[in-house]
Amino acid sequence: MRGRSGARRVSRALLITLILVWSAFPIYWALNTSFTTLNGAQSVPAHFMPSPLTAQNYKTLLNSSGGVGNQFWRSFLNATIESGLATVLTVVIALFAAYAFARLEFRGKRIILVAVLATLLLPVYATLIPLYRIMSSVHLVNTYPGIILVYTSGFLPLAIWIMYNYFASVPRELEEAAFVDGATPVVALWRVMIPVSLPGIAATAIIVFLMGWAQFIFPLVLSSDLTTQPVTVVVAALYGQRIVPFTLLNAVGVLAAALPGVIALVLNRYIVQGVMAGSIK
Repeated sequence: MRGRSGARRVSRALLITLILVWSAFPIYWALNTSFTTLNGAQSVPAHFMPSPLTAQNYKTLLNSSGGVGNQFWRSFLNATIESGLATVLTVVIALFAAYAFARLEFRGKRIILVAVLATLLLPVYATLIPLYRIMSSVHLVNTYPGIILVYTSGFLPLAIWIMYNYFASVPRELEEAAFVDGATPVVALWRVMIPVSLPGIAATAIIVFLMGWAQFIFPLVLSSDLTTQPVTVVVAALYGQRIVPFTLLNAVGVLAAALPGVIALVLNRYIVQGVMAGSIK
């Protein structure tokens, strides 16, 4: 028995190591390539450490007066604005919707909740053309509001589901005490439910922001120039330009992934809580 359990532990450790290497090696290689010159990156055999070591690619990006640096930082700002505002709007709407589904009684509540959640099963690309035509008809193509509204409509069902499970797990006695003091449902939501459910709200906001940052096909269709294009679209466009050295492109990719990477690492606990909450019921 001891031999079998030891063999299982060894095989499990080897499997985890293999998965980590498989997942982390592309990130390491992008970092390695971004800190060397074009000749160094093209050398044979390949260097597993930057040779020569240089930060010139990052200096080029920090120069935002024109060229690739200007495109990158403008798209980085676009992605931050679009993902951030979509997160705020999604969380605010989800707060009220989730509270209504979890606590209030009204006709057709269960049917409406199921209908909202059923939209998660709809292929996102099936809505691309209708959304573009709607946004075009109201002149919201290539605008911040258009992209933010599309993000919000796509992320809202998942946000409602996560926060609904958090609200449903809060003891009703806390609200009843507030109602005895004369609180309305909105006051109970503000003074009782939100403070108690802050971890769930934080998890929802983080997940929504990361989903917004990773969007590609919708902003590609809905934004036609650098005024609104997020970093994912601009990075893909730069990879299609042969005049841009691929060492510089790797530096662009590293910086584009830095913000969501830091958020995922630092706030991983809240992300796990949000995912677990969405799978409880």
